[in-house]
Amino acid sequence: MSGNATVRFTNVALLSVTSRLPAGVRTSAEVQERLAPALRRLRLPSTLLQRVAGVHERRAWTAQEDVDAATVAAGQEALRAAGVDPSDVGLLINTSVTRKHLEPSVAVRLHHGLDLPSSATNFDVANACLGFINGMSLAAGMIESGQIRYAVVVDGEDADVIHDRTIERLLREDRDRDDFMQEFASLTLGSGSAAAVLGRADEHPRAHRVLGGVTRAATRFHDLCVGSTEGMFTDAKALLEGGLELVVDAWKDAVADWDWSSMDRYITHQVSRVHTDAIVEAVGLNPSRVPVTYDRLGNVGPASVPITLVEEQDTLRAGDRVLLMGVGSGINTAMLELAW
Repeated sequence: MSGNATVRFTNVALLSVTSRLPAGVRTSAEVQERLAPALRRLRLPSTLLQRVAGVHERRAWTAQEDVDAATVAAGQEALRAAGVDPSDVGLLINTSVTRKHLEPSVAVRLHHGLDLPSSATNFDVANACLGFINGMSLAAGMIESGQIRYAVVVDGEDADVIHDRTIERLLREDRDRDDFMQEFASLTLGSGSAAAVLGRADEHPRAHRVLGGVTRAATRFHDLCVGSTEGMFTDAKALLEGGLELVVDAWKDAVADWDWSSMDRYITHQVSRVHTDAIVEAVGLNPSRVPVTYDRLGNVGPASVPITLVEEQDTLRAGDRVLLMGVGSGINTAMLELAW
């Protein structure tokens, strides 16, 4: 370990990763049609979401679905795929940004739904879009120390209410172009759930090793993206510039301990075409090894990394090197390497 922001694990493995996507689809065309009066009044392109963000649609929960139930289902599937009995789980970490209430933690409902034992610690970890990677790192540390045998990390996002409230606000006559662009990022958000099970590598030698990674912070940018249940307000240009600076600095710092220049897959947090292209260019990634889901799913917050990994896992071979990468408002960045 080099400092408290760089860590290596020697006996941790990712046993499974699963996702649940909502049945509903909310297209950008539909969103822009609802916003048409505002777009005309502010003289903005009618296809702004596709042209600027590259987001054509995102998923939305239907009236017959519930985000917590979907997250529980993802966790149950992950436990079955890992061959782990719920009674053996020692830790549950929920990493979602969206939530129905402030107390109790979202984790307690999911703990109950997964039928985990009373001895299983459960809590929420909130760190914007980095939550899932942070949750995996925390779980890995507890497994490595011998404190627990198995951990479940979950995330469930419901952006539907934020969408509706943002659209209602942007249709008001007192909203100008600056107001619109400040809330533009809210319109790219999508809904979905994901889960992962981690355990000891020596007990699961054919599983995917969690090798370690780095985290770095640039908290002077803490006010560039501020979100609540009402909406998300962002200085997109400054956030992108600050995030890129932090990623490049973290990447350069990691060179001494890690060789990430030729990974087989880079699973990045899915924000938009602009953000993905900028990160690819800034650190010189091979774009053919950077799969994207933002065009179909939008920005699913912390769930976007595991959801994208789920889509890629059938194409990965034993021994492939995979880097999970994310930038979260604050600004923080985290990178975690897996040996598939």
